[in-house]
Amino acid sequence: MEEEASRFDDHAFVPMVSLEMNVAVFKSQWQFCDEITEYLSDILGQGHSDPARYANFLSVAANELIELAFRATNGRGTISFSLARSATYNRLRIAFPCDEEFRRKHVRAGSGKIHPSPDGRPDHPVTKSDEALLNNLAAIFGAAIHIEKDGADRIGIIADFPSAEDFQ
Repeated sequence: MEEEASRFDDHAFVPMVSLEMNVAVFKSQWQFCDEITEYLSDILGQGHSDPARYANFLSVAANELIELAFRATNGRGTISFSLARSATYNRLRIAFPCDEEFRRKHVRAGSGKIHPSPDGRPDHPVTKSDEALLNNLAAIFGAAIHIEKDGADRIGIIADFPSAEDFQ
């Protein structure tokens, strides 16, 4: 469990890219979800023996998280996307403003982390509405997903994906 907890340690990660945009612009066109996903996934694929395969597979997870942010953001301020890499993980972080009710549902003490468990099923569901999505992403991709407060009216979704190419 100590290893899992350390996966959210930012000091082990080297920044790769970051993108910030106005939420109103982001929400003005649904297709921005796909375009941002493609951009970030292509960068995530770099350095792998089969970059297109890795990028394509992870684009599914990244797109789901970006679409969750699209639906959840309250339309004010900025949304930011960043990628970082450690020796064994690639990290996607999405931070955006949201309403207090959404933040309260998703950021609860002890329930904001989703990790794959030894039997392949993730633990710590976030909320019932997003439980299936986040649990599936954690299980299929071997990811650790964490949702946390990011300032007074923002949350951050952090997803650590193994950089190994042995997806289930």
